[in-house]
This record gives sequence, C-alpha cells and structure tokens, in this order.
Amino acid sequence: MTRNETQDQTYDVAVVGARCAGSATARLLAARGLRVVVLDRSEPTRDVFSTHGIVRPGVVQLHRWGLLDAVIDSGAPAVRELTVGDPEWERTLPVKARAGVDRLVAPRRYVLDDLLAGAAVEAGAELRTDVSVTELLRDGERVVGVAGRTRGGDPVRVRARHVVGADGLRSSVARLVGAEVTASCTTDLAAQYAYVEGGAWRGYEFHAGHDAYSGVFPTHDDAGCVFVMRPAHLLDERPARGEDRGRAFLDLLGEAAPRLAARVGDDGRVVGRVRSGSRLPNHRRRAHGPGWSLVGDAGYHRDPITGHGISDAFNHAELLAEALGGWLLGGRPERAALAEYEAERDAVSADLFRITRDLATLPHGARFAELQSELGAALDREADELAARPTPPGLAEPVAA
Repeated sequence: MTRNETQDQTYDVAVVGARCAGSATARLLAARGLRVVVLDRSEPTRDVFSTHGIVRPGVVQLHRWGLLDAVIDSGAPAVRELTVGDPEWERTLPVKARAGVDRLVAPRRYVLDDLLAGAAVEAGAELRTDVSVTELLRDGERVVGVAGRTRGGDPVRVRARHVVGADGLRSSVARLVGAEVTASCTTDLAAQYAYVEGGAWRGYEFHAGHDAYSGVFPTHDDAGCVFVMRPAHLLDERPARGEDRGRAFLDLLGEAAPRLAARVGDDGRVVGRVRSGSRLPNHRRRAHGPGWSLVGDAGYHRDPITGHGISDAFNHAELLAEALGGWLLGGRPERAALAEYEAERDAVSADLFRITRDLATLPHGARFAELQSELGAALDREADELAARPTPPGLAEPVAA
C-alpha cells in the first residue's frame, strides 16, 4: 500500500479516514475511475472501539460489493441464529434468507477495516497512513485539499477537487469546516464491552433486563464481543480502577443478563481491555459545503444500542459516491448533487435515529418489545431497498449468497 511518496499531484477526491466509511467511499469512487487518495493516522490493522456486530443491511452491502465471502474466509463465523430474551424467558430464531443474504457476521474491526482498505487500493485508490490532517487548503471559501504531518514530523500537503471527512465522531474535517449540528438528542446510556473466550455462543444474542440491555456477537478466534448497557449513572458508580476489570465485567453481566452469563460459565475469561463509553452523542451534522462532505460517524452518529453504525457507514458511503460521481463524472452541479446526498442520508436514517433515541431510554416491558419489533421492520425495509439497488459502477455483479 502506497504511503507518502507522491505529494505533488492533484486528486479528484481526498478521503480523510480509512475505516468503514472512508475506505468504502474510496473504493466506490476509485472503481468509477476517479483519482482517490485516503489518509489516516493509523494502519487499518489497528483495532478500534466498536461492538462491530453487522446487522442485515450491512451484510447486504458486503454481499453486493463482493466482499462477504472474504469476511467469512477471514475466520469471522457465519451467524445463522438469533437469541432474544429477558431474565424469565428466551427464544432462539434462525436468520432467515432475505435480501440476498442468509447470515450475519461480526468481524473484528482490524480485520474488516484492513479488508475494506485493501479493496479500495485494489480498485485504484492510494492509501497513506501515519498522516494526521491538521488543516484544510482553501481557495476563498472553497476547500481544495488538506495539510498535515506524518508521525515522523514531515509535512504533507494534498490537493484535491473534493475532500471527504470520514474521520469519525471527533472529525477534524467537521471541526475545520465548522459543520453545524442539524439534529440532536441526549441520552443517559453507558456501555461496557469486552471480548470473552470460553462462552458457548449460539449466535447473536440480545437480552433485556431491569435497567439493562446486554448481548453478544460471535467473532474471530472463538471469542464473543459481549456488551452491557445501563443508565450512565449506574455504570459510573462502579469502580473503574483498583480491581480486576475483567472479573467486574463478568459480574456486571451476571447481574444484567443471567442467562447469557450462564453460557460464559466458570471457564469464561475476558481477553484484552474492558472498553466503555458513556452518554454518546446522537446527532446529524450538515453533510456538505464548497469542496467538502462528511460521511460515516463524522456526519451522523447515534448510540450503539441499535448496532447499526457499520451499516450506516456502508449505506451513506454509497450515497456519497453516487453524488460525487454524478458531479465529477456526470456533469451535475456539485451543490445539487451533495444536497441530494444529505437529504437521502437523513431520509434513510430517520427511522433508526428515532428508534435509537427511544431504545436508549431502556423502556420496560411491552414498550421495549414494541421498539424491537419496529427496529426489525426498519432493518428489513432497509435491506430490501439496498438489495434492489443496481450494482455500483465498476464492481462485479454479486453471485448468490
């Protein structure tokens, strides 16, 4: 993968961020024949904070883009059943074939992100890592590139007809362009998650309890990505230091989801760090301006309780690639193309934004079940819509899953 050798050419698009949204956008643009460079502070093989269970719409995208088999071949288990329950009951259901896929996957992010970045490079994009973007190049009000430094301190300047900010929740591009928040809501939810080995994982699991929501995504190396969500003030009261965090996490799981904890058993062990996040923002930012746009968490972020972040990144990446292709290759006015992208992004995200907001309050009983039913219906509609889209330009038609 190319690094920082060629810094004097002008690209069609510079993408800041090489994770799910950035690498997907870069690949879709490069496959159209555009000159694309992707910049990131770290290698895609570096792990990042994520529960990383991919729901059906995201799996549909991997299938449509010809990448699902590669994810399975990497060792991510093909998930074919879902277990849902509470302390009194549980039910296991098969993952039904729908929208061209009959399985779910939860690959570790360092595997998925590297696969996506590799696919972008194979399509013709250039990848430069160890580059921190610290400023934007401008011609009047228009963004015409980025500048920054390598980890070793060498200056980097990249000129481009358009800059895409795909650099996450704390996006430098969003900050530098002053992208305002257009919709937001606050929640009092916190989450802890850890990789647990030794559990008898049956597939994806989701367990509701009193002031708690927990689950597991089977992933690489026979481990499960196990999460516990509770009101933030309850998790904040738990000791954060001076104790065995792994043991404390398993104890917390036992309180929140006894049936799931029972599958961990006495042999279950936490590997790596226990991660946590509290009161994560739920917001949409303005998605475009002269010479720039935002995609993924940089432009739209919501609480992870609905497990839809990767699917959002993939869906919005394709919408943005269509808009930029229509402008750079099809002669559409830039502003009109990107305004349509933002409108479509907001429209396809509206149901999930509302459901996420409501689920993050951890309502009890029938209301929680009602919201879960709404979530399932919304995911099915999205998956069907994605499956009906034509294959993006430059990609091969998908074969049957």
